[in-house]
Amino acid sequence: MSSVLRPPALHYFLSLRVMSLASRMLASQHAKLAAVKGRDLRDPVAPTPLSFEDPQAFRVKSWWELMRALGVFRLCSFPTLVNNCGKVMTFTRTILGKQAFAKVLRPFVYAQFVAGETEKEISESMEKMSSLGLRPMLAVPIEEDLGESTGERRYNDNLAAMLECVRMSHCNSWSKDPMMQLKITALVSPELCVSRLEQNQAVVFPGLSDSENTHFLCGLRRLDQIGEASINKVRILVDAEYTYMNPALSLITMAMMKKFNQDDAWIWNTYQCYLKESRDLLLEAIRLSKDLSFCLGVKLVRGAYMDKERKLADKERRTDPIHETWEYTNNCYNGSLDIMLNLISQHPDRYKIIVATHNEESVKRAVARMDELGIDRNGGSVCFGQLLGMCDHVSLTLAQQGFSVYKSVPYGSVDDTLPYLVRRAQENRTVLQGIRKERDLLRQEVHRRVKEKITWAK
Repeated sequence: MSSVLRPPALHYFLSLRVMSLASRMLASQHAKLAAVKGRDLRDPVAPTPLSFEDPQAFRVKSWWELMRALGVFRLCSFPTLVNNCGKVMTFTRTILGKQAFAKVLRPFVYAQFVAGETEKEISESMEKMSSLGLRPMLAVPIEEDLGESTGERRYNDNLAAMLECVRMSHCNSWSKDPMMQLKITALVSPELCVSRLEQNQAVVFPGLSDSENTHFLCGLRRLDQIGEASINKVRILVDAEYTYMNPALSLITMAMMKKFNQDDAWIWNTYQCYLKESRDLLLEAIRLSKDLSFCLGVKLVRGAYMDKERKLADKERRTDPIHETWEYTNNCYNGSLDIMLNLISQHPDRYKIIVATHNEESVKRAVARMDELGIDRNGGSVCFGQLLGMCDHVSLTLAQQGFSVYKSVPYGSVDDTLPYLVRRAQENRTVLQGIRKERDLLRQEVHRRVKEKITWAK
């Protein structure tokens, strides 16, 4: 295993992390980056007007795709159904049986949000996506939370699935710059990520039990294999998870960046802007990338675990880690976006970002800022991301105007993807309940086609 992931180097990263969190960043570093943030390096140009009001973006969809989306989005507009979708699906599967349930779900909800099960099915979905100017970001629907650990054999099976995802992403011509998502908790025990950090202690090998030591080394080897398989081929976007895991996940990700991101950003980390500490964590990552000379890839999201995080904070009687208001979250997201875009305008080969959001105002802000800074729309340093089956009016409009747009694409059997879909639905309920505009645009496209048919028939 590379020296970057051996104990001394890992301990070094861990120590950096703990000290940085304790000090909450030096004031001088904030001033330095604020100066960068506030300075335009190129003469500003008029921003390109961008509108997501035109239903023509959906002209590329078939009749069935339009009607399916309208039906699914209608179901998703009922909060009670979304909140209890896991129980509803479990009950339905019990009544219908496994095979009948899969046949009912496959052409409807499953087809809306999942690419398929076999490589042939996935390829067909990805080729259709590519023809629309969109790029797939494959996601193996595997993750674990506390109490769900299943042992080394399961983690090795997950590794095989991740390596197969790397192979599919690289070997097919779906995208000239392929990406995939990675959940570290699919390869390393969540308990290990939490147990040694919950008291703000550094994770050091002498502090681990024999079994933890063995598992941690195995987990690092699994991650090292993924890094070796993906470098110069596929960009790995490491997902953030719950706050009680994120310190360990970020440390591991930074160690991987130090090894694999010397010349380009192949390993990316995710920053959740609904967290109060997210801006500081981003600034810290920027500082480390400069001090340790590695390229930084950032997936910028608002976040999806708000309900659970707040309930846990209340139960443990600690400060809520989530911003008090939606406006604070938006300010954090937009401020972090500005920081990254300013850095990219200066060093497009060292910094990269995926603006992963369904928020139209943040997308418009990013586009306008790119124009002001002279950042190439399709240069590879800035791209946009949305979930498969959602927010297509934004994705398709961006793609039609020459931006790099990725769709997060889960794949697998109905049984494999069902827990993933349920969890995503519950975590993203505010997004699901806010799809009225997309539903209206879909209806407008249906009405246009009906009117066109009637006119043609006359």
